[in-house]
Amino acid sequence: MTQRTAEVGDPLPPGAGGVPSAARGLQAGPAGADPIEVSPIEVSIVGSTGSIGIQALDVVATDPERFRVVALAARRSVEVLATQAKALRPDAVAVADTDMARALAAAVPKGTEVLAGEEGLCEVARRGHVVLNAAVGFAGLPVTLAALESGRRLALANKESLIAGAPVVQRARRTPGAEIVPVDSEHCALHQCLRAGGGGPEVRRLVLTASGGPFRGRHPDDLEDVGVDEALAHPTWRMGPKVTIDSSTLMNKGLEVIEAHELFGVDYDRITVVIHPQSVVHSMVEFTDGATVAQLSLPDMRMPIGYALGYPRRLAHAFGALDWSVLGRLDFELPDRAVFRCLELAEAAGRAGGLVPAWLNAGNEVAVAAFLEHRITWGAIAPVVAETVERFDSPAPSSAGDVVEADRRARLRAEEAVRRLGRAA
Repeated sequence: MTQRTAEVGDPLPPGAGGVPSAARGLQAGPAGADPIEVSPIEVSIVGSTGSIGIQALDVVATDPERFRVVALAARRSVEVLATQAKALRPDAVAVADTDMARALAAAVPKGTEVLAGEEGLCEVARRGHVVLNAAVGFAGLPVTLAALESGRRLALANKESLIAGAPVVQRARRTPGAEIVPVDSEHCALHQCLRAGGGGPEVRRLVLTASGGPFRGRHPDDLEDVGVDEALAHPTWRMGPKVTIDSSTLMNKGLEVIEAHELFGVDYDRITVVIHPQSVVHSMVEFTDGATVAQLSLPDMRMPIGYALGYPRRLAHAFGALDWSVLGRLDFELPDRAVFRCLELAEAAGRAGGLVPAWLNAGNEVAVAAFLEHRITWGAIAPVVAETVERFDSPAPSSAGDVVEADRRARLRAEEAVRRLGRAA
């Protein structure tokens, strides 16, 4: 397992908002003063047509003098991407599906550079001061590596690339100028709490909150055959289908435990998950003297997106501001691990380290896709993941290619499990 060398919970964790760099939209100020922000901050967005990407463009639109979009990329949604290009006039656009490149070139403004394929997405990730990786799933790994290896600030919404590829991502993270500022609301909250409260040996534990998803409080017998529409009905967050299903199984929270370990270097024994159905407290840091620092806001992803794009300075626009006169109660409870097996599967994979999290992630992506396609029940998601991880056989990685090969092998095992545990569509 890749180990971090810095103290746990540094207020500015290494690679999570460290030494300012002109490549990240900052330049040195007078001695002893804060760095001066370059204006405008140039932003590249991979996954601009998805939920996070669209909300990021909403953030940018609130302060056009501070942010300029220089590159956009999507997997296949050429019509939406072309509409975005016409509105924002970026220097370049990219589509992952090479068969769609010709249609994209015909639809974007004249003079816009059109890129295609995985390398096209990676080229987008090498541009601008800040790169938002909002790609879905393991496919985001090359984008994460390209941004970090180019010394960019990476606004990371694609947790899977860090979780599955941690050994190689941590190596890329050490590139001069590179840094990760998390976009996940929980890790953005932890980042802010560590900045506010200090870090190092004074951190006792990190507390990740979870809404509990649509099935909080349900009995296991009631969940075996729940439908796709039920699982997609998240009570508080507006997200894409994959992460919404992950939230319904609490796999999303399990992946976030691994992400917190990799981002902040905190041992798994000091990372706790609690259910908080109001989704107002996004995470907390408990310190050795008993004090707890928490970050609170309404559940609006534009707040953490804006934090990552504008870091270390905050937005002037208040996304998610609370009305304290009507806030009411805040509830917390422990997750039901008998119902939500994916949480413990993820924690165990994280503790195992190496490429075990890559197998976990691959198994989960295959299982979620199979559920959305009505090939397995909701109750079969955890067994598919468990069976995949049990068949782990990948050596320690020395390159990104090793991670890709591990992902390929794990997906084959997961598909076998889907066929064995599946049902007629």
